[in-house]
Amino acid sequence: MKRFLVGKWARCAGGAAGGVMLWFATGCTTFEESGLPGSASSMARNQIMPVRAEPESFGHYRLASLMRIYPDLDLFVAKRGMPDFLAETSNSRQHYYILYYLKDRQAFAARTRAPHRKRLEFAGPYPITDKERKTLEQLKGDQAATPSAPRGFHQQLRLF
Repeated sequence: MKRFLVGKWARCAGGAAGGVMLWFATGCTTFEESGLPGSASSMARNQIMPVRAEPESFGHYRLASLMRIYPDLDLFVAKRGMPDFLAETSNSRQHYYILYYLKDRQAFAARTRAPHRKRLEFAGPYPITDKERKTLEQLKGDQAATPSAPRGFHQQLRLF
């Protein structure tokens, strides 16, 4: 019996040590921004998401989270208004965000500025092509036609 309990304790201690190592490996960030499977940042990777407040879409939730992380993005959205769509992708060095404004037929790009990971560099406006506009309007129409879909996590389009 004693051997069994010692074995259980070793497994528990090993699991706790693994959890602590994982916490340090993610840079002490929140789970949502860790990039781990199931986190908001991993679900948003390489996605284009509609931004809708009511009912709240995943894109709206994600944009609100990003605005808390990046004060530059918060100021940009305060000035330009909420975009209709948010696209997100990244590589090993930088994160990239594209904000689409359908009414103005414009898109703005933002990327993290190395080495300042909490600052964004903006570019644009870029004109939205007819093909992009048609695809985004179709996606927006699909959103309106399916109000009973799971809240916030439906109809995402792969970006890359």
